[in-house]
Amino acid sequence: MFSQHKQIVERAWTDRSMLADAAVKATIREVVEAVDKGQLRTAEPLNLENSEWQVNEWVKKAIIMYFPIQEMRTMRSGELEWYDKMELKHDYEKLGVRVVPHAVARYGAYIAPGAILMPSYVNIGAYVDSGTMVDTWATVGSCAQIGKHVHLSGGVGIGGVLEPVQAAPVIIEDNCFIGSRAIVVEGAHICREAVLGSNTVITGSTHIIDVTGDEPKEYRGYVPARSVVVPGTYTKKFPAGEYGVSCALIIGHRKESTDKKTSLNDALRDFGVSV
Repeated sequence: MFSQHKQIVERAWTDRSMLADAAVKATIREVVEAVDKGQLRTAEPLNLENSEWQVNEWVKKAIIMYFPIQEMRTMRSGELEWYDKMELKHDYEKLGVRVVPHAVARYGAYIAPGAILMPSYVNIGAYVDSGTMVDTWATVGSCAQIGKHVHLSGGVGIGGVLEPVQAAPVIIEDNCFIGSRAIVVEGAHICREAVLGSNTVITGSTHIIDVTGDEPKEYRGYVPARSVVVPGTYTKKFPAGEYGVSCALIIGHRKESTDKKTSLNDALRDFGVSV
């Protein structure tokens, strides 16, 4: 359906002089409109059972090239004023999305029907699926992919990525619970039904250590399905001595048979950890 759009975007990416052409500008805007409506995604699941995803680099390229073809303008709301080139989302009632003041989502971010935005921020290229709550002061960065029935608790920071175009965005799969002030950045991948405790930090290089077995098992930038994760430390030697370095600990796993709506709030308490 978008094969011709892809060809034009790829040509314009290598020859930026094409951005002066009205037809090329129209094509880029059509791609961003499709992303806004959820018809295109910067990354999409190939097999959710195996947590396999594909990054659509050409869509990210279109979003990047959308910036230079937009004009800066003044935007006002009463006494408040902004100066930017990006539109905001509108018509939430028609979209079936509950939006609490002062939530902000940029045009080019898809918010599915049934999602709830508390006072929060969702950037261009992001995808927020149905039944998900983006809680107070949480942020969803550019191109981040948030699944169904996810709870991003207060102050959660989901990082964004546009460049390099081949870089994977942050992915939070269905039914995850991300605790208050947790941070997930640098293309980290949180698989379905996982629970991150408050203040847990997951980056592309964070040591994520499964301590539930007889021997520790380590992951980087990837939290397996149904994992229950809390902040931790490990000891590392430096020239000046040994010091504790931050990591994330997998302390348990949610049972598949557990009711998700109940366990989202109770999973950490089951392991003696506060949400």
